[in-house]
Amino acid sequence: MALAQAIVVVAALTALMLVIYGVLVYNNLVAVRNNVAKAWANIDVLLKQRHDELPKLMEVCRGYKQFEQETLVRVADARAQVAQAREAHNIAALGPAEAQLRAGVARVFALAEAMPELKANQNFLQLQGRITALEDSIADRREFYNESVNVNNVRVEQFPDLFVARLFGFREARLLELGA
Repeated sequence: MALAQAIVVVAALTALMLVIYGVLVYNNLVAVRNNVAKAWANIDVLLKQRHDELPKLMEVCRGYKQFEQETLVRVADARAQVAQAREAHNIAALGPAEAQLRAGVARVFALAEAMPELKANQNFLQLQGRITALEDSIADRREFYNESVNVNNVRVEQFPDLFVARLFGFREARLLELGA
């Protein structure tokens, strides 16, 4: 009789320890997933701010007749692609669209270097500084986001956490790769 009771107690304690372990793993996975979401939200805010600044920059450049209009069209198209990917939370599409937009903005700044009047325009200089600062912030936040994604991906693949992750639908997240 005592042996049966001991087996029941051991089995109950083992079950309780497994439940507690499962709860701890679940809570940690929730925290990791929320860190990924928070990191993405930080990037999203910066992308939106830059999105709002680009039309102002393009308008200032349009005021100069000799400015290459094709470059402005490319920037506008890339801006639209970035906005679409951002709003859809499509990380895979965001990377190439961002690379295209960054190349276009770099071209705008390079063209402005050859135009002393535009380079001296106070609005242009302010917008250039603001967009450059936003780009730097996006790069910093991207690093934090990718680190959060790496932590998430390790946790959902790591034994024995993967059992809890699969049971409750935790998934790998995608790195934000902006291309060359």
